[in-house]
Amino acid sequence: MAAIVIALPGSDAHAAQLASRLGAPQLPAEVRRFPDGEIYVRLDGEQRPAIAGAEVILVGSLTGAGDRFLEVAFLAGAARDLGARRVGLVAPYLAYLRQDACFHPGEGVTATYYGRLLSSTVDWLVTVDPHLHRLDALAQVYAIPTTIAHAAAAIGAYVTAHVPAPLLVGPDAESVQWVAAVAAACGAPHLILQKTRRGDRDVSVALPDDAGAAWAGRTPVLIDDIVSTGRTLIEATRALRAAGAPAPLCIAIHAVFADAALADLRAAGATGLVTCDTLAHPTNAITLGDAIAGAVQTQLG
Repeated sequence: MAAIVIALPGSDAHAAQLASRLGAPQLPAEVRRFPDGEIYVRLDGEQRPAIAGAEVILVGSLTGAGDRFLEVAFLAGAARDLGARRVGLVAPYLAYLRQDACFHPGEGVTATYYGRLLSSTVDWLVTVDPHLHRLDALAQVYAIPTTIAHAAAAIGAYVTAHVPAPLLVGPDAESVQWVAAVAAACGAPHLILQKTRRGDRDVSVALPDDAGAAWAGRTPVLIDDIVSTGRTLIEATRALRAAGAPAPLCIAIHAVFADAALADLRAAGATGLVTCDTLAHPTNAITLGDAIAGAVQTQLG
């Protein structure tokens, strides 16, 4: 089946990488604002012969901004109007998975609501290591086929190439799924710290009692899925340094960056921060194009 790649605004690099790996054409889309701020989208009507009966793949990370969802919905609708057989979405970063449960009366479980909305808009979804905390799988909140592209192999290759004798460190129990996989990919030991979160920017991290022997002769590499405020990585770095560990390198999959996390991390004692390219940022150094293309192939069959 023919596949066509269309970039969401600002996602041309991701779309070009995927189109190249799939050997598929990348068609342009016009997305702009009306004077009143509403979103206008257009797929050139001359593209109808190419789109009719094809698998259209929209490509672009979904951030917390609601307009990005509307761009997806409108472009998917326009593609179907031109005869697309199916419309899939490749969202290297997938938003709205944080609030996956109701902790206080009246709270909205936005992971579920967003999953319903997106499931009503596209036919399938590919994303990179989503923030599944209390969820076992995306199928718990998405009603469409989903495939997860994993960053562990690419991160493991980066660590192997740049860090002699690494010790992979996870800042909390949530991180064990990524840290253990990266450790296996680069044949290194790993250590999981203990985090207590009291608020969005109020975090403390403690080391296990026997952690001291783990970094002997090794360089700690802190790994987390998302760097937003950076508090988790900052407090983990401080805990390691206070215990006498060498300065760690920090690696995150998704560079969300809500605060001045990079400067704060360096001030806490980290040697630097490296991220994957799911969200464009100057810290991007690990490309996940191969993993994403492989995940898309499972949807295309």
